[in-house]
Amino acid sequence: MSATAVPARATSPLRRRALGVVVAVVACLVIWSIGALAGVDYTVESPGQPATVIGAGAIVVVALGASLLGWATLALLERFAPRIARPLWISLAVVVTLLSLLPLAGVEADGGAKVALGATHLAVAVALIALLPRRR
Repeated sequence: MSATAVPARATSPLRRRALGVVVAVVACLVIWSIGALAGVDYTVESPGQPATVIGAGAIVVVALGASLLGWATLALLERFAPRIARPLWISLAVVVTLLSLLPLAGVEADGGAKVALGATHLAVAVALIALLPRRR
C-alpha cells in the first residue's frame, strides 16, 4: 500500500455560505437548549411592553434572518466594492454584533437568560465571520 495525498475538494462559496447560515442557526438553538435544560427562564420584559417568552422558534427566526441579511450585505459589497468587501463586511459584522448586545442591558430578565441570549448573538457573528467571506 502506498500513501497518496488526496487533494482537498474546494467548497463552493454558495455551499460554504449556506453552511455558515446553518451553523449559526444550529449554534443558537444549542445555546438556547442548554439554557432551557439548565432551567433558564427566557421571559424578557422590555420597558413599556408586556413580558415575552423567547422560545426556540424566535431563536431560529432571528438567527436565520440575521444570517441571511449578513449574507446579502456581503454579496452586495462583493458586487459593488470587491476590493474592500471582506474587511468592510467583517468590520460591519462586528459593529452590528456589538450593537445587538445593547438591548440586553435595557430589558428585565434573569441573568442566565441575558447570558444565553447574548451568547446566541455572538454565535451568529462567529459562524458568519468564519464562514461567509471568501478565503484569501
